[in-house]
Amino acid sequence: MMSITGLFGQKAEKRAAHEVYNLAVAQGRLPLFYAEHRVPDTLDGRFEMVALHVFLILRRVKNDRQSGAFAQALFDVFFADMDRGLRELGTGDLSVGKQIKLMATGFYGRIAAYDGGLDGTENLEAALRRNLFGTVADIGEEDLAAAAAYLRRQAAFLETQSSEDIRQGRVRFAPVTAEEATP
Repeated sequence: MMSITGLFGQKAEKRAAHEVYNLAVAQGRLPLFYAEHRVPDTLDGRFEMVALHVFLILRRVKNDRQSGAFAQALFDVFFADMDRGLRELGTGDLSVGKQIKLMATGFYGRIAAYDGGLDGTENLEAALRRNLFGTVADIGEEDLAAAAAYLRRQAAFLETQSSEDIRQGRVRFAPVTAEEATP
């Protein structure tokens, strides 16, 4: 039998995961990414931006023992939203599960590639070219370098925030460009 504390803790964790997810979505939907930074303003491009920001948060809390349940709740909220989105787009009930499984597999691949890129064991720009800019045929090195710098800046900025704050639903992102960060 679950204790009252456990029951309330789960609700608070799920609520915090929803709050953090909504912040990740809001950051990923900033028009600047699509208007100036060449992220495709498509369903795929928007998925990539949300996935990138969810990855950043999961990366931040992954080594914190107390954050395991929160990380799982965030993952669940992310894919519940993807499930809902697919259904709203008219994907049939029988196909949704298969699509979500493909998306989850792809997300795990992105986690590995972006983690390796941030850790220096893989080429971050190559991972961004494959995923974030996968449908942009003429993406240039300058665009890739800017996206990689953004990812590194966000990862570093998230490291300045406590895991407890994040688990409580409080997360902040750095400005999109380095120029915005320095007045």
